Amino acid sequence: MLTPTDLQQLQALGISQGEAERQVANFKRGFPYLRALRAATPPRSVVQLSDARMGELVATFEQFDGSLLKFTPASGAASRMFKQLFEAEETLLRGGQLDPADKAARPALDFFAQLPKFAFFDQLQATLAQQGQPCGSPAQLATLQALLGSEGMGYGSLPKGLLTFHRYADGPRTAMEEHLVEAALYAKDKRGVAQLHFTVSPEHRPLFEQLVRERQPAYERRFGVRYRISFSEQKKCTDTIAVDARNAPFRNADGSILLRPGGHGALIENLGEQNADIVFVKNIDNVVPDAYKAETVRYKKALAGLLMQLRERIFGYLRALDRGADEALLGEVQRFFEDELSFTFPHGWEQDRAGYLRTKLHRPIRVCGMVKNVGEPGGGPFGAVNPAGSASLQIAESSQLDLADPATKAIFGSATHFNPVDLVCSFIDYRGSKLPLADFRDPATGFISTKSKDGRELKAQELPGLWNGAMSSWTTVFVEVPLITFNPVKTVNDLLRPEHQ
Repeated sequence: MLTPTDLQQLQALGISQGEAERQVANFKRGFPYLRALRAATPPRSVVQLSDARMGELVATFEQFDGSLLKFTPASGAASRMFKQLFEAEETLLRGGQLDPADKAARPALDFFAQLPKFAFFDQLQATLAQQGQPCGSPAQLATLQALLGSEGMGYGSLPKGLLTFHRYADGPRTAMEEHLVEAALYAKDKRGVAQLHFTVSPEHRPLFEQLVRERQPAYERRFGVRYRISFSEQKKCTDTIAVDARNAPFRNADGSILLRPGGHGALIENLGEQNADIVFVKNIDNVVPDAYKAETVRYKKALAGLLMQLRERIFGYLRALDRGADEALLGEVQRFFEDELSFTFPHGWEQDRAGYLRTKLHRPIRVCGMVKNVGEPGGGPFGAVNPAGSASLQIAESSQLDLADPATKAIFGSATHFNPVDLVCSFIDYRGSKLPLADFRDPATGFISTKSKDGRELKAQELPGLWNGAMSSWTTVFVEVPLITFNPVKTVNDLLRPEHQ
């Protein structure tokens, strides 16, 4: 099925023949559903922090003298954020009007009704003035074209990180700039250095770098910080093969195999290349203005403090096992897994208790903030069965679960919390070496979707998600965080919420 020319194409990108054949086999057999045993809920599987405990954890973090890094996936285009405005533009281009009685038109009408509230309003006005057009409802089509089109502000094709989100007395800020501010508030080390890493798309990287050159000096002066800002792109070796309806490789017009980006799970490669003791992970669009940042900063510090305490305990167990494993130590470590990590051991694990416990301790660690579920679409915390028969805490998307099964549907419906992608991680082991993150993925947690190209249907494959299957074998703790720390911008009108004004 794969010709010598195919293999040459794949090898040039760093994709081995074995990996290519595994991807094609995934299309044929499909990915199995994750077997959820229960929703992760307080108090056992989702930790709730008292004020006293919060204070202790924040103090622990503030005494830390290691390296910190803020890691932000920022490559996604904002086109979906403007989906409803694009639809409105199509209606107006056809000579139609936005009818208040039409439910589909209401988001666009709300956009126009509250246009001055958007932080990008002044820039939009200036763009329209240059084009000799009025702004707002009297010129709806011109306004949308000036905002979204390439001859205007180009927001329809830019990544979210470069969009103006918030307005301040000294000028507006983009989403990326808000991350610079956050980094100065909780990711600055004892030497005054704040490291940030953004994963970006190749076509937008120059724009990100230009924004950094323009704005970094002002934020360094304002917050008394020195930034070290780096960028990376999703690696071509993580692209995945697309197939046709017969599960044969989908071919371009020139006969080459069509390869597609492997989804955000591919970024585990980028994450694993970072060098820091503690890494904060947060999505690019989950930011708020300064007036709402205090709780975010406090909880980020608390999650990091908890990670530090957890890591020190795990490292202590590993060092003790190096010195010799007696029954008291093995029993204590077993109780730690069962009581504090909600871990269930597989059948037969006792045959090598010390070896098994050592292996499970010697893993990357993540502390994950979880907000109460208020109906947002996406994943949540569950206890789920692993391939080798154990069960552990996992973040699972609805697409990973067989919701046609009544029992699974009931478990999914009983979930009380939602994944806001608020992680604090460590992948340095107790000897000071970096752990290879690729070794801790569950390759059976990928995802297949239907797409099209050149009028032909195809099937695409995404790698295990960054905070789902790509971190399946990490030591995991869930912590409840307040809803104010989760303010994603999924549509442009989300910027009208009070938390973004």
